[in-house]
Amino acid sequence: MDAERVSLVRKDFCRSKSSVHDELHSFRSWLRWMCVDQSTWPTFCLSWLVFIIFTFLIPGLSHFFLACSNCDNRHARPYDSHVQLSLSSIAALSFVCLSQFVRTYGLRRFLFFDKLCDESETVRRGYTQQFHSSLTILFIFVAPCFTAEAAYKIWWYTSGATAIPFLINAMVSDAVACTLELASWLYRTVVFFLVCILFHLICHLQILRLQDFAQVFHVDSDVESVLNEHLRIRRHLRIISHRYRIFILWALILITISQFTSLLDTTRPKADLSIFKTGEVALVSVSLLAGLMILLRSATRITHKAQGVTCLAAKWHVCATIESFDPPDAADTETPPAVGNQVFRPDASSSDNEAGSEDGLDSIKLIPAYAYSTLSFQKRQALVTYFENNPAGITVFGFMLDRSSVHTIVMIEMSLVLWLLGKTVGIS
Repeated sequence: MDAERVSLVRKDFCRSKSSVHDELHSFRSWLRWMCVDQSTWPTFCLSWLVFIIFTFLIPGLSHFFLACSNCDNRHARPYDSHVQLSLSSIAALSFVCLSQFVRTYGLRRFLFFDKLCDESETVRRGYTQQFHSSLTILFIFVAPCFTAEAAYKIWWYTSGATAIPFLINAMVSDAVACTLELASWLYRTVVFFLVCILFHLICHLQILRLQDFAQVFHVDSDVESVLNEHLRIRRHLRIISHRYRIFILWALILITISQFTSLLDTTRPKADLSIFKTGEVALVSVSLLAGLMILLRSATRITHKAQGVTCLAAKWHVCATIESFDPPDAADTETPPAVGNQVFRPDASSSDNEAGSEDGLDSIKLIPAYAYSTLSFQKRQALVTYFENNPAGITVFGFMLDRSSVHTIVMIEMSLVLWLLGKTVGIS
């Protein structure tokens, strides 16, 4: 028995250990291509070198040496400092947090791939599919913004805004400078969205686990196993909250400061506003808001699903309690009350079909509890009381990111962005 137990432990350890030929191989290759892989000392030094060049050096040189003070009115860039500071600050936060995540926990442990061996086949398959589509989601968010930025930069250089003298040929100099600026913009944006997409991916795993956990109320389960599984989910949610709380808080602060400073600068009485001058400010604001919405929406979905467990447990308790009552004797009353099958009769009305598809946590149908009514009323009541007094979800330093708090944040950020778009590109 001891030898068999040691063999199982070694097998689990090998399943959790990182390998260049596992399911993360393509993702690691993409990280190396983006120069954010820090698995070895050479890649660690290269990663920080590329980060400093594309986050600080190129934006600084672009701002101070390509300010184009002698340009015409359309080619002037009076708001370039807002654009560079906003992107560089959020990219620096994202890169430092991503480096800390990978260096401290490792990629497999950070993405919870080492825990998939304990999950069901449905959870493993759903999480693997979401992982493979995560880079597609990243491309969907980054591609439109990069296309708009590339169009603006190409127009700015080709229309004769500047001629950089560091190369013999002016056209080659402009092409090199334009390419470096676009590479810097793409690098900073991708690093920010990468951290947001990874948070979305981890949250999707917990949602799959919560949906799988909802099935325990449809089978004959004891209170102890239900409680242990819920405690395991709460522990993972607490781990995610602890890892991402600094990034979420500082991202919210930096993005809000960026919106406020841009609004203060564009609402000055003597502010010179046109789409050629303020288009980049609007584009950066929309990009940062999109990343923030990914974070908040992912956190809110987890909190909503976790709170749905309490509703499901209460419904399960009610159905089991109703089922446990014996119907009164027919001789004692003229019309016996309709319990049993009448209570749990499925309703196939058209109004239910209009509600759309539902998972196990959001279903409004009653639960036929006859199969597991052997649990006592006290045990079921204790479990429901535990769910009510121990809400699970994503927290930031103790503050739960539920729908009410996120709606307030979204309303403030959207008001700032829409106001800024109205002042810059005429969208209100």
